[in-house]
Amino acid sequence: MSLLIDADYIVYKSCAACETEIDWGCDVITVTSRFSDAYSMVERELYAIASDLGSFDDSILFFSDSINFRKNLDPSYKGHRNRKKPCGYKRVIETLKKDYPVVILPELEADDAIGIYATKEEGHIICSPDKDMRQIPGDLFNLTDEVVTITKEEGDRWHLIQTMAGDQTDGYAGIPGIGIKRAEALLDKDGATWSTVVKAFAEKDLDEETALLNARLAKILQAENYAFPDQTIKLWTPCSSDRHDDGAEVQVASD
Repeated sequence: MSLLIDADYIVYKSCAACETEIDWGCDVITVTSRFSDAYSMVERELYAIASDLGSFDDSILFFSDSINFRKNLDPSYKGHRNRKKPCGYKRVIETLKKDYPVVILPELEADDAIGIYATKEEGHIICSPDKDMRQIPGDLFNLTDEVVTITKEEGDRWHLIQTMAGDQTDGYAGIPGIGIKRAEALLDKDGATWSTVVKAFAEKDLDEETALLNARLAKILQAENYAFPDQTIKLWTPCSSDRHDDGAEVQVASD
């Protein structure tokens, strides 16, 4: 068993916490940090996760690639996230690569790489506070509570909910006026199917193409969505508007 850890989150949080602002006056303010402090904080966070979970074989750290395939689908995806990384962020990652197993897959976010690894081989525990990971079947530790087990049906349902509700943090809108609770109610009422999603978009004068774009932006990739030999991404596609998502896909090349 391995711990599949969302290290993007841990390194960003740790480096940001170790920044110190110095006001020199005369319109000059600098931000500094000590690398050793940031790295020690990251290691404490990793140790705490392993300790909380008790038994483990090893930890694998996942980071996002600098290129994101979703921007090819929608250039505005995460477009508002323009804050620079905190001091020491890149140096901490480079050092972690020497001390831990690190995975960065081309054009993928850390969430996608974790989803692929978690579904390629069962028995691992995903360690991430990101609600997106509720799409992935298997064991999930949100870094604060106990481990929960998510079924494939629950994961597929959560994907449909996120498609309708959107995510302002990630920059896809979903359906105007529909949040998590309303999306859940619609699936309870009309069934957890793609046709329910399309109908909900249509009621706001949004076509199926718009629904599909939101679904693809929301989808956290799994093993069935990725071909390792040639690093090909398979975009999520519903079988039809009348049937539950069966994992049908189309392929697009990842440069």
